[in-house]
Amino acid sequence: MDSIPFSHPGLDDLVRCALAEDIGSGDITTGILIDAASRGRARVTAKEELILAGTSAFQRVFALLSDDVTITSLKPDGTAARGGDTVCELEGAYATLLTGERTALNFLQHLSGIATRAHRFAEKLTPYKAVLLDTRKTTPGLRVLEKEAVRLGGGTNHRMGLFDAVLIKENHIAARGSITRAVEAVSRIKSPHMHIEVEVQTIDELKEALAAKPDLIMLDNMGIDEMIEAVAAAAGAVPLEASGNVTLDSIEQIAATGVDYISVGALTHSARAVDLSMIIEPV
Repeated sequence: MDSIPFSHPGLDDLVRCALAEDIGSGDITTGILIDAASRGRARVTAKEELILAGTSAFQRVFALLSDDVTITSLKPDGTAARGGDTVCELEGAYATLLTGERTALNFLQHLSGIATRAHRFAEKLTPYKAVLLDTRKTTPGLRVLEKEAVRLGGGTNHRMGLFDAVLIKENHIAARGSITRAVEAVSRIKSPHMHIEVEVQTIDELKEALAAKPDLIMLDNMGIDEMIEAVAAAAGAVPLEASGNVTLDSIEQIAATGVDYISVGALTHSARAVDLSMIIEPV
């Protein structure tokens, strides 16, 4: 499964929306307390170990607020930082730095949290062949950014959305009548470069899926013993993806069964924002 190249032509619209949400009719506190002519210098500091992600959104926050903010010493996305490390330095209008601080940090902390979590999961898989995948369990509007953060942390992107791969799930199978019928129907009209994946929940369903010859089979919420049996039954004929309730504590045991992929929704839907601070002082 290939990683999806990072591209977000709507990034500025997303950042504008986030700024409008926070600023509304104006930053009341800054407008009262800060002279428009005052200039400031800021430093963003990591307060814990992390993998950095979200720097593009961070930069666009200040670029859209003003063309007078300079950002230097910015660590690139994918860089590891330790507690106390300087991530970047900024200089510009004091009011602009204050107004953009929360929105910029929200992007950076959230996306770095995903990259950091993906890195911890990916590290667990180092001794195994299994590849770490993300899912579509993302924050609405942030999918491209969140999936890029997964890649920066060492994971691989599953399908981006409903449009770029076929994943036949239990509700599709129920509507069509069987796995065999569903795969046959999709196979007749799919494009040559679009792969077909089938979700199965039992060994009997796995055997039916193997006979239908999809490109990938997802083992949904199977126990370890069932996964071992599934790997033996597939015998390498079709790659297998383990999915469902995967944790840092369980992922190595799952990988040891011999599955080819492990998808983890928690990479995006449950990642904790990392601790970054931005301290501003007058120039």
